Amino acid sequence: MTTRALTLALAVAAASCGTPTPPSACGPSTATVARAVDGDTLELTDGKKVRLLLVDTPETTNGKTDCFGQQAAQFTADKVTGKPIELSYDEAGCTDRYGRTLAYVKVGGLDLNRALAEGGYACVLYISPAGKSRREEFEIYESQAKTSRAGMWGQCSTVTCE
Repeated sequence: MTTRALTLALAVAAASCGTPTPPSACGPSTATVARAVDGDTLELTDGKKVRLLLVDTPETTNGKTDCFGQQAAQFTADKVTGKPIELSYDEAGCTDRYGRTLAYVKVGGLDLNRALAEGGYACVLYISPAGKSRREEFEIYESQAKTSRAGMWGQCSTVTCE
């Protein structure tokens, strides 16, 4: 490769790496998590609440202690509390009926929504219309977790989110 071709290839690669994520009407592309409210809800440092798209973990709030809820909440807290996250959205629906922002969350390259479904920490919850494009993908993750008896699928006699 000539010096000129190599320089051009490096310039193109550098430009594509630094391309910022286009802004979303739903919310910011990055934030920091103040705390995990439970397994599928986060509170950001600015006080806003984020509801993870396409996952529903067993409940641990409002006096409920569903089987595997504490494990799901701890998994989420361990992954995101105090850490910067990347947020992406399904522009078809930005919020749920409680006013929480609906989002996919990545932390350190980990797709948190997917990890919850794959690890058996969550059932699939489709809040129409947000999440339609990835719904089948998440149903596969849930099916694989059930088959392998991962997480709540192997630990709980009753799975409350089913």
